[in-house]
Amino acid sequence: MQLKRVGSQPSMKGPEEYFTGTVRVDPLNNAPAPSRVSCASVTFEPGARSAWHTHPLGQTLIVTSGCGWTQCEGEDIVEIRAGDVIWCPPGHKHWHGATPTTSMTHIAIQEALDGVNVVWMEKVSDEQYLAGPPQQPPR
Repeated sequence: MQLKRVGSQPSMKGPEEYFTGTVRVDPLNNAPAPSRVSCASVTFEPGARSAWHTHPLGQTLIVTSGCGWTQCEGEDIVEIRAGDVIWCPPGHKHWHGATPTTSMTHIAIQEALDGVNVVWMEKVSDEQYLAGPPQQPPR
């Protein structure tokens, strides 16, 4: 068994090449072979988001705080909140991040295929992002 104490792994800034805005990545675990699973806690400040990307074996997101948005290619933007769990199938082009006014933190869990756990693509444009989710009727 290996115990990683909180604060024992340094946080890192989400690379500008793959993210828009202020993003912090806190590694949680990168299990040694033969496991292929890695996971991290990712915090998006208001307006921050990932670039479009895919995962060769899919990805699970567990929203732990805040409110954010995610979108799969060809579909509407969807609002996500703390407690929501999102499964993105293998090879499915998508992005995720905060809303323009609220931060969002999620745990991202993915497996690597031949050492690759993400394939990065173009950034989400401001126009795409600011379209936001469709308006929902009041509850």
